[in-house]
Amino acid sequence: MGTFYRIIMIINGSILESAGSVIENYQAGQIIFTEDDMPKYYYQIIEGKIKLNNYNNEGREILHNILEAGESVGESLLFLYDCSYPVNAIAMTCCQVFKLCKLAFFEMLNSNPGISMEMNRNLSQTLYFRQIMGQILCTHNPVYKIKTLLDYLKSSQPEKSSFTFKIPLTRQQIADLTGLCVETTIRTVKEMEKQNILRIRDRKIFY
Repeated sequence: MGTFYRIIMIINGSILESAGSVIENYQAGQIIFTEDDMPKYYYQIIEGKIKLNNYNNEGREILHNILEAGESVGESLLFLYDCSYPVNAIAMTCCQVFKLCKLAFFEMLNSNPGISMEMNRNLSQTLYFRQIMGQILCTHNPVYKIKTLLDYLKSSQPEKSSFTFKIPLTRQQIADLTGLCVETTIRTVKEMEKQNILRIRDRKIFY
């Protein structure tokens, strides 16, 4: 599980192909779209990982999400007029991606109301995720920041027992998401283990 959102919006590949999508291949580090580009396509990952990011005034990367196979990329902006992407989408690994033009995407939704309903659920989940991230970024308490993120990541897991969920993030990714520096993140994670909030096994975090 590499995504930070809980709902994965998978549109059947045959439906996308019949709607006119093409398959694009990207190498690791290749850009799918950049901040300030206008949304013109629906993207859905077939294989590989894509990150959504941008950079602050000091040049530090701000990581917003990591997306994997079956997930769509930046689809919410297709529903807005004259709004550019606020983030970059960059391949983290070699990727195959369905790419469908905006007009064909909306024609597909009109022809498939079930997909349209699932899209609404996915957009609602995205909004919920942003609200959680807002709570994280508005506090200065590093334990609260990290615990809130871990609570969110575990919230959809069927197994609720302590220390059963392996967090699919590196210390650097946790730092980027919570607005902490990586040194503070490492120190806080160790302190949380001492407080029996989490466990560390082979450098992996279990929550």
